[in-house]
Amino acid sequence: MTTYSQIGQHIGRVEGPDKVTGTTIYPADVKLPGMLVGKCLRSPFPYARIVSIDTSAAREAPGVHAVLTAEDVPDTLVGRALRDLPQLARGVVRFAGEKVAVVAADSIEQAEEALSLIDVEYEEMDGVFDVIEARTSDAPVLHPDFDSYQGGKQSERLCANDIGHSSWSKGDVEAGFAAADQIFEHTFQSQRQHQGYIEPHACVVACETNAQGEPHARVWINSKAPFQVRTQLAVGLGLPESAVTIEASAIGGDFGGKGGFMDAHVAYWLSKASNRPVRMTMDYTEELIAGNPRHGAVMTFKTGVMNDGTMVARSAHLIYDSGAYGAFRPQPAVTYGQRCLGPYAVEHGRIDSRVVYTNLVPCGSMRSPGDPQSVFASEAHIDLVARELGMDPYEFRMKNVVRKGGESPIGRKWRNPMSAKLLEAAARESGYQQPRQHKPGKKVGFGFSLCERGTGGGPCTARVTISEDGKLLINISLRDTGSGFYTMLRQVVGEVLGVNYDDIDLETWSTDDIPTDGGVGGARVTNTAGNATFEASTQVKEQLNAVLAARFGWQAEDIVYREGQVLHGNEAMTLHEAMQAHGEPISIEHTHNAPVITDDTVFTVQVAEVEVDEETGEIDLRRVTSVHDVATVLNPIAHQGQIEGALMQGVGYALMEEIVYEDGYVMNAHLGEYKLPTMGDLPELNTVLVRSEHDGPTPFGGKGIGEHAISGVAPAVVNAILDATGESFRSIPVTAEKVYNRLHGRESVSD
Repeated sequence: MTTYSQIGQHIGRVEGPDKVTGTTIYPADVKLPGMLVGKCLRSPFPYARIVSIDTSAAREAPGVHAVLTAEDVPDTLVGRALRDLPQLARGVVRFAGEKVAVVAADSIEQAEEALSLIDVEYEEMDGVFDVIEARTSDAPVLHPDFDSYQGGKQSERLCANDIGHSSWSKGDVEAGFAAADQIFEHTFQSQRQHQGYIEPHACVVACETNAQGEPHARVWINSKAPFQVRTQLAVGLGLPESAVTIEASAIGGDFGGKGGFMDAHVAYWLSKASNRPVRMTMDYTEELIAGNPRHGAVMTFKTGVMNDGTMVARSAHLIYDSGAYGAFRPQPAVTYGQRCLGPYAVEHGRIDSRVVYTNLVPCGSMRSPGDPQSVFASEAHIDLVARELGMDPYEFRMKNVVRKGGESPIGRKWRNPMSAKLLEAAARESGYQQPRQHKPGKKVGFGFSLCERGTGGGPCTARVTISEDGKLLINISLRDTGSGFYTMLRQVVGEVLGVNYDDIDLETWSTDDIPTDGGVGGARVTNTAGNATFEASTQVKEQLNAVLAARFGWQAEDIVYREGQVLHGNEAMTLHEAMQAHGEPISIEHTHNAPVITDDTVFTVQVAEVEVDEETGEIDLRRVTSVHDVATVLNPIAHQGQIEGALMQGVGYALMEEIVYEDGYVMNAHLGEYKLPTMGDLPELNTVLVRSEHDGPTPFGGKGIGEHAISGVAPAVVNAILDATGESFRSIPVTAEKVYNRLHGRESVSD
């Protein structure tokens, strides 16, 4: 195994000191001369016509500089891919929390006072709050103009509230079911989950004038996709993209939820109306009633098996609840659920996935979008099938997993399917096959889950520069969302050029500095940005090697970079001295476009161990054995941090987190009632890393990890509860109250 000086080392975050000392600049920290505070008036109803809006009193309120409604902004719909969202509600509100009016004032207190003075008359209408009911013939049609939307009509729609549909298949699933000895079908439901980042959505927008007297928007926003936001803003503001600049600023946590524009459009219009810069920051009540949480879903799985336990056909029908708009999803087509039939060798398979409008909060992306919902349903279904067959769930999985040369239920064939190896390691390391040790009144259970997700690709540009004094600088447009990849990039460059990671500077480009970039998301950054910086630093080294070979007669292939020195046989000089010999900086900019990888993926097995109190229903998640298929681990601290963070979000998803609705209203709109897991909820965590036979696509052969640990947690926990109690829970989160009611006969299995 190759030994590296920087790669594979246990390295903490380079940016850590700035964050803990408060010197990191987030959008809400940006201070501009004359800056105002913007706030939104939000709809109190989930579905209503706007009869009239009277803003006269608000406009006269102290400290108020601008008050805007839909009549004051362009009638241009906005969105990341599907443009279906008005910048301010125009004629109708479709969820409780939608922006109806905005104000800009000298202080937040004055802005909130002005909001209270705006008089809006509504005519309430009957909304639809259930995604199944939304697809019935008598449901209200929430977007009658859908066919005119940019990004609409990307796929067939069977119902008026359908947004889109995708399917993936292999073989003849109906023939497979006809050939099966037994067929099992179950329906599952998952809830909406907020990303739970510490920093809420925030932006500062200044409407400026360029040298030609034309408007220009300068924006500080905590978005992980600045170039995409530039496009979204340009469309909504009616400006060319060159007239929108997204400046660099830090992001205080993302988990998928900060890929869009949120309040930036209306902040611009407030800035233009007041001729002052405007800052808008959502509080956490706004986050919970108007953010872009993970989609809820209703999912039906059907599996045909032979009497010996061989699966011959599987199908999944997935319906994701988009809420009132689809503007926060990154693609117009439905991409959710394509991995849900699992890495099993099934001859016939079909997945149908739909996204549907309701009168609830619009949803967006959250870590591993679409997978936690569908993997929960799929893997909980697997346990139910196994138990109804009288088979051990672990043995059932082992019998059916894809092995070398096999294909998944939708025809994916991987060069190195690791699922069987991971299952074996999980059973061994978790103690699954040891006798259960039950206490009086308490039952212990174990639950498995198996899933896969690849390493993301796409374009990224990086520049590596060595100054004349030997100092190294990385330029990149990506915003570190909290994963620590600014540290990883330093490690990559440091490894190539023999410099310690903390002696390398990094500066973030604005959108004016390069043409475009793919942004952060989809477990792609180490692959895309890592390879871009690797190639740039390699070209820097090659250029310097050529200079040194010509100047000193060295053989370029024999030059070694180590510990800040440049070595050739017995000769040595510092990097500073080498650059002085060159006489000018070396700067290389490289764009790497990582391809979509179809013949490789990353497998994960989770094993949950629970103890359930039969009297109270309390669930004690005692231990999780988290088993991962890995190649080179570039930074073990960051790698383990990704596993633990994703696992805790999975624990929240399984046992406590839920945005609770009643007739379209969020009933737990603050963090005191929306229960995020804390350190007290952390189970004993046993991480097992199984080395793959092949390197991954990142520099030095790594694989993605950021999104991989979350999806299997909920089904493992639910399957462990089933093992302990004999009760099947088909909706999450599974709370002590639900378990108590089931064990005491107060709820049926369908609840």
